Amino acid sequence: MARVLHRLVNLRPLRVSAPFRRLWLGTSLSAVAGNMTLVAVLYQVWVMTESPIWTGVVGLTRAVPQVVFGLFGGVLADAVDRRNLVRTAMVVQMLTALGLAGQALADLDSLPLLLLLVAVQAGAGALGAPAMRTFPVRLLARDLVAAGIALQHLSFQFAALIGPAAAGVILGQWGLAPPYLVLAMAYLVALYAVMRLPAMPPTGGGSGRGVHAVVDGMRFIARRPVLRGLYATDLVATLLAMPIALFPMINEERFGGDPETLGLFLTAIGAGGVLAGLVSGTFTRSDRPGVVQLWAAGVWGAAIAVFGLVGPLWLALAALVVAGAADTVSVVSRGAAVQLATPDSHRGRVTSVEHVIGVAGPELGNFRGGLVAGFTGAAFATASGGLAVVAGIAILAAVNGPLRRFRISHEVPTSQGAAGEVPPSPGEDRPVAPEGSEVQPSQGEDRAE
Repeated sequence: MARVLHRLVNLRPLRVSAPFRRLWLGTSLSAVAGNMTLVAVLYQVWVMTESPIWTGVVGLTRAVPQVVFGLFGGVLADAVDRRNLVRTAMVVQMLTALGLAGQALADLDSLPLLLLLVAVQAGAGALGAPAMRTFPVRLLARDLVAAGIALQHLSFQFAALIGPAAAGVILGQWGLAPPYLVLAMAYLVALYAVMRLPAMPPTGGGSGRGVHAVVDGMRFIARRPVLRGLYATDLVATLLAMPIALFPMINEERFGGDPETLGLFLTAIGAGGVLAGLVSGTFTRSDRPGVVQLWAAGVWGAAIAVFGLVGPLWLALAALVVAGAADTVSVVSRGAAVQLATPDSHRGRVTSVEHVIGVAGPELGNFRGGLVAGFTGAAFATASGGLAVVAGIAILAAVNGPLRRFRISHEVPTSQGAAGEVPPSPGEDRPVAPEGSEVQPSQGEDRAE
């Protein structure tokens, strides 16, 4: 039984690396608390305004700082110690969580203050996100990076299922302040895990912090067909077939507008993601993450097309479960390939682009779906978008040979050709060479264990 479980979920990253294990636990708790807090914020805004416009503004308040500070965080992640950058970001997030609790306890009823705190918290999280995403490749051996990212994604999927439900119970029993206090405590646990990490300065001496560093990062991506292909695959999938904005219209037209059915749509996608995470060992062991991502994106498109066409509710939900699973496989494979195809000197900036695409792509895809549905109907917008993804992925796979051929075991990234960068020494990007060993911090660094 244990051997079967190991094949399905690769738990080796948690066993061989105590720093990664602590980090995983801390970020998992903060993800659950973050989902609780989002529900609490939406509820508080609704109580204040009773306006769907203002609850929609919450999304905008979070999205804009995430894009702006995500790019800036990528530049900083290639210029300063990444552990210190994430530590600073988490301190700000913890303080804003305490601020949210304070305004709820004081019953200030101030919408501007609430939105300001939400924006600061989102901006701080985005500032540290690119650096945080580089941690698995610095803490784990190359062949375990994909498994580590899969474990992180699995915990986030569980958080998306558990957090909102827990928030509903807590809000109903104890009011607004407890979810915010739980978030502050979760950040404290995550902060402890980050402070126990070894120092993580970027290799190759780091980059500058100005516009030149941003341009250099963009040029680096433009010169790497593997990275271009990974990002293009994700954009094709999200821009052409993001169905969430169409869920209310499809539910109204096909299933009578029952709000419980509407909730099942989102639950089905989340359930598919959890199922894929629970069998992540079946795809994270692949040596060709680019091929895995291409197939997963194609399956996502096909499943969305089926959802747009079928009549029975059970079949529609089954299609969304498949889509959610395919999305998880695509995200994990892309994340691993991005980290392993990028030298450490550029990981912060390259990862910040991945972060921005992950934030903006789905929102633009929802906008596109709503616009098309306004002229043609929800069924056509959903089905045509899914089929367009299948066609687009087929074209990408045909024209991008380096993405198809990319192998984890054969290619170690170097920064050759990037202005001002020194190629990393052998082994720099693999801090845990022998299985089960951990990086020994240099003199003066904090010991990881």
